[in-house]
Amino acid sequence: MDERILPGVLVLLLVLVVFALMGWGWRNKLKRQGGLAELPGIPGNLGEALISVPGQYVVTTAAGDWLERMAVHGLGIRTPAVVNVHPHGVVIERKGAQDLFISAKALTQVDTQAGMAGKFVEKDGLVVISWLLADTEVDTGFRTTEAGAKRPLIQALQALLPDGSAPESNGKNN
Repeated sequence: MDERILPGVLVLLLVLVVFALMGWGWRNKLKRQGGLAELPGIPGNLGEALISVPGQYVVTTAAGDWLERMAVHGLGIRTPAVVNVHPHGVVIERKGAQDLFISAKALTQVDTQAGMAGKFVEKDGLVVISWLLADTEVDTGFRTTEAGAKRPLIQALQALLPDGSAPESNGKNN
């Protein structure tokens, strides 16, 4: 037997074991989160979007825990997306995944962060939308394609907040 075959086979087996463990962990996360409410459907009477911003849907996590990725309903999959802010809610059109509707009544906060579950950028580089999915509070991260689009997006989202207030985070939304 060639002396390079055995190390190659061992490395291949190690890689297979690592991928199997990752798959097992993801499957278990899906089971744990199986009770999470279904995503709300997109109403047909939303009207024209006030603002549409292209970018990247980063992830949805448990509120306040930027590492606890939501695996169910495709919420843990990073995709190109467009955020459309309507008078009564937000539609995140995700390429290759189910579109996401967040009712204005479900919004709890709009903020910025430097990172969430596997995506880290410059300070305040992600727009983070906090909202209620049934009775579970979650945070959804979005990265705008153009930096100049972030401020208008944040302002439009903040206008939808039930009390119309800015985030509690000392105005760090630039």
